[in-house]
Amino acid sequence: MPYPELMIHGMRAELAQLGIEETKTPESVEDAVSNTDGTLMVVVNSVCGCAAGGVRPGVALALQNSELKPDRSITVFAGADIDATETARNFFTGYPPSSPSIALLKNGRLVKMFERRDLEGRPPAVIAESLIGAFNDHCGTEKSVVA
Repeated sequence: MPYPELMIHGMRAELAQLGIEETKTPESVEDAVSNTDGTLMVVVNSVCGCAAGGVRPGVALALQNSELKPDRSITVFAGADIDATETARNFFTGYPPSSPSIALLKNGRLVKMFERRDLEGRPPAVIAESLIGAFNDHCGTEKSVVA
């Protein structure tokens, strides 16, 4: 049974206020992955303390303080957007389901994955630093052109 929307509304809003698109259906996740040229950040949001204390604030710091940013960012909410979360995780080949988590896809292919174990217990500044490093490695470079 999914979390009640009333319970998670504020947690969703933290990422939405940053301009991160909520993708609540499998179709919206598929559309984002298929129709994003360049880098797509996918944040798997969660009710856990590490999402509240580290991940959401860390994502905010990274987006506010990085010159390079993903071309597009989406979020799914584990435990609420159940089918959308499963669809997003299908793109995280080689990684077991974990929440919270953050993935960077470039032209639909996974290029960087932050699992819960990479995020849990870390302060927002450390998470932001790791994300900024990933943005620098994978964002803002020339997009591949299909000939």
